Amino acid sequence: MKRHDYEHHPCFNDQTRHQYGRIHLPVAARCNIQCNFCNRKYDCVNESRPGVTSTVLTPEEAINCLRTALQLRPNLAVVGIAGPGDPFANPEETIKTIEMVNENFPELLTCLATNGLSLLPYIDRIAQLQVSHVSLTINSVNPEIGEHIYAWVRDGKVIYRGLDAAKLLQDRQIAAIKELKKREIIVKVNTIIIPRINDQHIPEIAAEMKRLGVDIMNCIPIYPVPETIFAAVNPPTAAAVAQIREIAGFYLPQMAHCTRCRADAVGLLDEVNPQGFAELRSACLADQNVPPKTGIAIASYEGMLINQHLGEAQELFVFQRVDSGFEFLEKRPTPATGSGEQRWQELGENFADCEAILVSGVGDKPREVLKKKGIEVVETEGFIEEALRALFNREPLPRIHKKTHACGSNCRGNGLGCG
Repeated sequence: MKRHDYEHHPCFNDQTRHQYGRIHLPVAARCNIQCNFCNRKYDCVNESRPGVTSTVLTPEEAINCLRTALQLRPNLAVVGIAGPGDPFANPEETIKTIEMVNENFPELLTCLATNGLSLLPYIDRIAQLQVSHVSLTINSVNPEIGEHIYAWVRDGKVIYRGLDAAKLLQDRQIAAIKELKKREIIVKVNTIIIPRINDQHIPEIAAEMKRLGVDIMNCIPIYPVPETIFAAVNPPTAAAVAQIREIAGFYLPQMAHCTRCRADAVGLLDEVNPQGFAELRSACLADQNVPPKTGIAIASYEGMLINQHLGEAQELFVFQRVDSGFEFLEKRPTPATGSGEQRWQELGENFADCEAILVSGVGDKPREVLKKKGIEVVETEGFIEEALRALFNREPLPRIHKKTHACGSNCRGNGLGCG
């Protein structure tokens, strides 16, 4: 029987967070809402924030990594699924992963972090699987405030915007909390503090969460992310955060030691090691006798600049990691156009030795497909030599003027923007 208390969970117990660690298994790639503070495409190796991961794993890969992680870090007590999307926008992968954790490591706690939109249908199942802790991100209990926080909400194939989106999300979140508490599952609420949007509203959120039986609250200052609506918002000061937590603390216990975990976080909360999972995954692959990814592919017209959209690239320049940096390996053809998603599946297989593809533009579907195959697609522009040097030195890639594409799954890249 799993422990359904705070004892060994570092996020819920400030007293033991220096002793027990957590691991987030990044198996949930898709998301069903768009928050105005979130850009999951902007993945810098030096960042530690939700929505960022070095790779997306299948449930089977995740369990193999967990097995290796426990050998390297035996103080891991909690397995969480926190993205990089939402666990219940990826319910099959999420449920299968928890089932496999329980089967192979029944002593470990399991927890989930979700926006709550699609949680309700799965509450009975996660209760059966003894998921002990669920974190919900709730940024308002007033749709007139919420409509300024969310760009859209997708329920099935229907997309809602504005007030309708905020109301739907709020109704689903409240219904989910009620059902979670009926099953005695510990609930933590994460609330992003957004100055001049919801900062004055947070005591009202705390009061409503107390009424619903929530166990603990985590008020987190906004982390401005480039190319989001809230990119220019100034985060609240430390004093403002402390005051908000103090007022919210009249209603609910406050978590004050949050470290904004990545979707692939490993270890103690205080460890600053965003490369942890990438290194761990390499160890997992070594254990399985799978060759590590040592290549970088570049979409380029002439082999000097990163200046081509992935969809229009008939070949990619492949560079191989060596002791001193990267050296040119070959020009490798990409699959022919016209096959839709199958093209990206084939490209992932043909470039399976590459850890990343650097492009000047890419659609959502190829990015998603390739990420599932462990290949990160990074939009950047500039000299290939400079980008490779930055990657070798684990520095942020040069981003001169990163483009935004709205072509979605049908993106072909015809040289005229979105195809």
